[in-house]
Amino acid sequence: MVNLGRTRHGLFFAHLALEKLLKAHVCRTTEDLAPRLHTLLRLAEQTDLLLSEGYMGFLARFDRYQIEGRYPDLLPAAPSVAVARAELAQAQEIFEWLNQQLPE
Repeated sequence: MVNLGRTRHGLFFAHLALEKLLKAHVCRTTEDLAPRLHTLLRLAEQTDLLLSEGYMGFLARFDRYQIEGRYPDLLPAAPSVAVARAELAQAQEIFEWLNQQLPE
């Protein structure tokens, strides 16, 4: 999506991927269903993960991309392809780290 210039959509889907993986961690930690919320940092706080300050800051900032699919009336300006690629690279790094933290 990002390579096609649809940066908001691409980043929204990356947000969804991080959200679902964090919810898996919440379920593992709490042994219950994950709450119905989309805030990545709040989800991370409900796990037993030891995220770095950098990852925590990124999750807090990356929440701006959940707006695309949920609150279309509040759309910010679309990020450039270069900005979106940088955001995706960081999101992928965190996604891979979160995935590695799940037990097999």
